[in-house]
Amino acid sequence: MSETQVQAYGTEAAQAPLNQLTIKRRKNTPHDVEIDILFCGVCHSDLHTARNEWHGTVYPCVPGHEIVGKIISVGDHVSKFKVGDTVGVGCLVDSCQECQYCREGLEQFCEPGATQTYNSPDKHLQTQTYGGYSERIVVDENFVLRIPEKLDPAATAPLLCAGITTYSPLRHWNVGPGKKVGIVGIGGLGHMGIKIAKAMGAHVVAFTTSESKFAEAKRLGADEVVLSKDAGQMAAFQGKLHFILDAVSAQHDINEYLSLLRVDGSLALVGAPEFPLPVAAFSLIGGRKSFAGSMIGGIAETQEMLDFCGEHNIVADIEMIDIQKINEAYERLLKGDVRYRFVIDMKSLKSSQ
Repeated sequence: MSETQVQAYGTEAAQAPLNQLTIKRRKNTPHDVEIDILFCGVCHSDLHTARNEWHGTVYPCVPGHEIVGKIISVGDHVSKFKVGDTVGVGCLVDSCQECQYCREGLEQFCEPGATQTYNSPDKHLQTQTYGGYSERIVVDENFVLRIPEKLDPAATAPLLCAGITTYSPLRHWNVGPGKKVGIVGIGGLGHMGIKIAKAMGAHVVAFTTSESKFAEAKRLGADEVVLSKDAGQMAAFQGKLHFILDAVSAQHDINEYLSLLRVDGSLALVGAPEFPLPVAAFSLIGGRKSFAGSMIGGIAETQEMLDFCGEHNIVADIEMIDIQKINEAYERLLKGDVRYRFVIDMKSLKSSQ
C-alpha cells in the first residue's frame, strides 16, 4: 500500500512527554477521504492512553479523536463527500461493517472489534492507528461526519467524543419534556450533558461538589443546582428524578444518587472511575431502578447529534492551545484546570516545521 509521511505529536513511552515526530499515513483507497486537520480536542482518554494508564498502549502513540478538518482529496469511489467539505472524525475510523451491531448502526459495539482512531490495529498499514494530533488523517468515508455550517469548527471538535458520549444515553433513555434529569459533575462531559438535556426539553438539575460552579451550571442551562455535599439539599430530591447522567470519574457514593431516582428511574454512568463503585441491592430493588453504563454512539447517531447541536447552536466551552502546550495541558487536565475542554489549533504544528 502507498504511504506518505506526515508530522504529528505523540509519545514514545508512558513516562515520556509528547513531542513532534513523523508518522505514516496511507494514501487514499477508493473509499477514503484525506483530511487536513484544523482542530483536535483533548480528551482525558488521550492522557490515559499516552501514559498507559489503561494498559495496552502501543508506542509510538499519537492521541486525538475529536477531529475537525477540511477534505483535501478523495478516493475514486467516494460518493458522500467532496474536496473542501468541513468534516469530523470521532472515536472510530473503521469496523467490520458486517456484524449484527454494525448493521444496526452500533459500530461502537462491533463484534470483532471496532477500529479506534488511535492505538488500535491498523488493517491497512499493519501498525497501530494514529490520531488527530497530526497534520492529516485518511479515513473511510463511512466513518466521516458532516459538520453543521453554523457551528464554530473549533468548539465543535469536542462534540465528536464529549458530545456523543452524553447525547447517546440521553437519547437512549428518552430524555425530553416532562422529564426531570440530573447531571452529576460539571466538567468536560457534564457541561455538554447540561446543554444537550436542556435543549431536549428536560428540566435539568446539576449536581456539583463546588459552590463556585453554581453560576456556571446556571449559565450552561441548569434549572436547579445542588451541592452534593449538603445532605439537606440532596434529601430534597429523593425520589424526584426520572434519569441521572453520571459524568464523574472519581470515586463517589453511587447509592446517594440512586436514591434520587423515581420508581423505574435509571442512572447511566459515562464517567470511568478507576475502582469499582459498590451498589447496595436495596438502592435498586426498592424502586425497580436501573444502574446502567453508556459510551459513544454509532456513526449515524453521532451525525444525528451533530445535526441536533447545529439546530440548537450547541458547542463545547473551550480553551484553545498550540500543540507545543500539550504536555502543560495534560498536567492542567489532571488538576481539573480547564473550562471545559482544551482544543488544539493544528496550524501550530504546521507553523513549527
